[in-house]
Amino acid sequence: MRVHLRLPSPLGTQVLHVDGATPAGELLPFDSAYLRTRTRLVSLDEPVGGLELAPGFPIDIDVVPRTLGGKGGFGANLRAAGGRMSTAKTDNTDSCRDLNGRRLGSIKEAQKQAELIESLPALRAKAAAESTAKLEALERKLGVSSGGSGEEGAKRLAEVDLEELARKKHKFEDDKFIDETREIKENVRSAVGAALLKKRKKNKDAAGKGKEKAAADKDKMPPPKAKPAPVASAA
Repeated sequence: MRVHLRLPSPLGTQVLHVDGATPAGELLPFDSAYLRTRTRLVSLDEPVGGLELAPGFPIDIDVVPRTLGGKGGFGANLRAAGGRMSTAKTDNTDSCRDLNGRRLGSIKEAQKQAELIESLPALRAKAAAESTAKLEALERKLGVSSGGSGEEGAKRLAEVDLEELARKKHKFEDDKFIDETREIKENVRSAVGAALLKKRKKNKDAAGKGKEKAAADKDKMPPPKAKPAPVASAA
């Protein structure tokens, strides 16, 4: 019987002629491998003739090398990670949908908008009250008689003689502000003076070191060589 023994790449394919009663294990070129056909695994004790699909056709057998496995434990790591993920529960259900298919986040946002629309009159009344209180405080400062609505108060402010108010002398009395201002000025003046003194001292020290270095270099210089006296030539 003709057997096509396909070895792992790059070894190629071997064509063998063997007896049909030959065990398939004898076809193994090395021990760390197993045999299989296109449809199933081949037992090493199985005769080669039992693998023939049709009379006269060659038998195709693949030689698959065995690979060494890892140390294991990957499944345990997955189970532990799954347990940690299952315990991390969240209360945010905005992405969920109700029975009508609407997201819960959209429903909550619509409820907030409805509550805001319902509270608009109260918010406008509060804003008007705050504006009236500011206007009355300004009237008290300017010495204008108070009373009336906001529009009437605005009209009264428009009728006030601004030039007359400007001619009035307003004395600024805030002892805390004046003391803080004076203290800040003194601190700034002291900081600037200390910085200038430090810079001046640094420049003075640098100049003194430069003079000392120049004097030391001058002392280390060798004395100049005396020029030889010219020799008079005999006439």
